[in-house]
Amino acid sequence: MSKLYVIATPIGHLEDISFRALRILKEADLILCEDTRVTRKLLNHYQISKPTISYHQHSRLTKLKYISGQLEQDKKLALVSDAGTPLISDPGAKLISYLIERLSNLKIIPVPGPSALATILSIAGFPVDRFTFLGFPPNKKKRKKFFQGVINSKYPVIFYESPHRIIKSLEELDELRATKYELRIVVGRELTKKFETIYRGNVKQVIEQIKKDKIKGEFVVVVK
Repeated sequence: MSKLYVIATPIGHLEDISFRALRILKEADLILCEDTRVTRKLLNHYQISKPTISYHQHSRLTKLKYISGQLEQDKKLALVSDAGTPLISDPGAKLISYLIERLSNLKIIPVPGPSALATILSIAGFPVDRFTFLGFPPNKKKRKKFFQGVINSKYPVIFYESPHRIIKSLEELDELRATKYELRIVVGRELTKKFETIYRGNVKQVIEQIKKDKIKGEFVVVVK
């Protein structure tokens, strides 16, 4: 039976990876990477020497067919993203869907681990037995609708943002806020990395806190 392992990898700190994940990466015949250069740093750190190929959201049909062909030969493949759990705002959904339709004997095995989503929720300090995850806000169109959805949600909302748009997004969120609401937010920057920073407060307070620091790295935002 052909096997595809979907493996979560560290979101920053290289020690945040399970023994099981390392074992499977060592056993894999081929590792599918969002960016082979990024994954190679992890593999080199743990002295894992295995062939890698790139697979991302822009990969063509020929790449999908090649991966499918490897699995038909009963190769053991591992899918990783640059950081965190694949398919959560990362490439992979198209590949998984493609393979499920074509390989009846394929076994897809999740290997759980780090996720920026779970990491920020664990220290948010809000009730998060129910929450809404929205991924990245749109770059241009439908941004207003996106942030209105954040404000109107019955439950805490989590979204990701890049360093280039974090201030803009928080300012848009604050502009749309109805006067009766006092939004409380928690923002994580560079989670698990050397310069990990957690910001807390209302939107304006957090904007000022972020502006005082170097705006770099990925951001995760929780809105209540």
